[in-house]
Amino acid sequence: MTQETVSIDQPLTLPCGVVVKNRLGKSAMSEALGTRDNRVTGKLATLYRRWAEGGSGLLVTGNVMIDRRALGEPNNVVLEDRRDMAALKAWAQAGTADGTQLWMQLNHPGKQSPSMLSRQPVAPSAIGFSNPALRRFFATPRALTGAEIQNLVTRFATSAALAREAGFTGVQVHGAHGYLVNQFLSPLHNQREDEWGGSLENRMRFVCEVYRAIRASVGDDFPVSIKLNSADFQRGGFTEEESMQVVQRLGELGMDLIEISGGTYEKPRMAGQDAPQSTREREAYFLDYAEQVRQRVSTPLMVTGGFRTTAGMQAALASGATDMLGLARPLALAPAMPREVLAGRAVTSEVKPIRTGIKPVDDMAMMEVSWYTLQLDRLGRGKAPLPDASGLGSLLKVLGVVTWRRLRMGRMRA
Repeated sequence: MTQETVSIDQPLTLPCGVVVKNRLGKSAMSEALGTRDNRVTGKLATLYRRWAEGGSGLLVTGNVMIDRRALGEPNNVVLEDRRDMAALKAWAQAGTADGTQLWMQLNHPGKQSPSMLSRQPVAPSAIGFSNPALRRFFATPRALTGAEIQNLVTRFATSAALAREAGFTGVQVHGAHGYLVNQFLSPLHNQREDEWGGSLENRMRFVCEVYRAIRASVGDDFPVSIKLNSADFQRGGFTEEESMQVVQRLGELGMDLIEISGGTYEKPRMAGQDAPQSTREREAYFLDYAEQVRQRVSTPLMVTGGFRTTAGMQAALASGATDMLGLARPLALAPAMPREVLAGRAVTSEVKPIRTGIKPVDDMAMMEVSWYTLQLDRLGRGKAPLPDASGLGSLLKVLGVVTWRRLRMGRMRA
C-alpha cells in the first residue's frame, strides 16, 4: 500500500492475520476502576462500551497488573487467575462491540510502585529515584533474583492466556514510561552484572523472553503488541539508537504492533512536557523517531501522544511513518471523537494543559494523570466528562484517596 492511498478509515492487517477496521487506536490510560482488592468492576464494561461505540478500530486497556504484590496505583486490576472470568468476559464483550479490537495491556511497575502500596518494591537493580519529590512517594527497590525474573516472565504469559480466554482480542506489553520492562532496558536503572544486565543484548533479554513466553501461551494468530519508549530523555538512560535496535529485534521475533511513546515519571515527555514547539505544532510527539524506525522495520507502528486535530492525524498517516494513530486524552473528553474524524469532519480536541497553580505539582506528570483518571471514572458511571474540572480540586480528591489508603495500610500492618 502506498502512502498516497492510506486513509484513516482503511483497515490494517497485522502480521498475525488479524484485521483492525481503521487506523484510530485508543492508547492505554490508567482507569483505576478496579475494586480495593484489585478485581474487575462493571464500570470497565460501561467505559469500554462507550469507546467501542465511539468508532475506534483498536482499544488498548489501561495497565492490568500481572502480580498483586506489585501495583502501580490504587484500584489497579490484577489478572493472575480465573477468579474474575465472568466480569472479564463482560468487559471483553463490551469493548469488542462493532468489530472493535480490544487488547489488554499487561504491566509490572517495578520500582514505580508507590510506597503506600508496596513497602519493598522490586526492580532490576536496587536503585531508587533521583528526583527528591518522587523519593517521597516511592521506596528504594530490592534487586530481583534470577528465579524471580523467570517467574515474572511466566506471569506475563499466564495473564495473556487468561485475557484470550476471556475474549480480549490481543494483548500489549507495557514497555514504556519507566515501568519494569523499561527499567530492564535502561542502563540507568539496570546495572546488573548477570545475563539480564550490562550490554543492550542482555538488557533486552527480559522483554524478548516475555514476548516468547506470551506468544507460546496465546498462539500465532493472536495479536501481541508492545508500548515502547523512543527514549527515556534522561542522561545515561535508554537512548533512541538503543530503542531502534530493540524495535528491530522485536520485529524479527514477530511482534504484531509496536506503539511508540517516550519519557518516564521523572521526564514525562509522553505528556508533552519539555517537547520542542515544532514537535507540538506537528502534534505527534514521536513522529520524527517513527520516521527513522520506518527505515528499519516493516512491523506496523502506532504513534501516540499529541494528536489533537483531524488535520494532524491525516498528516501523520500520510507521512508513512505510522500505521496507526494513537489517541488517549482526547477520548477521555470525547469518547465518540473517532466517529467524527472518520466522517471527515475537521475535529479539534478540547484537551488543554491542566494546572493547579502549584508549580512543583504542575511539573509532575502524575497530576494530569490523576485529573484524567477522574474523567474516566465519570465515563465508567455513565456520566459525561467535565473538561472544565478544577486541576486543584481533582488533585485534592486524589490526595484524599491516597491518604485514606496509607492510613488503611498502616492499620493492616500494625
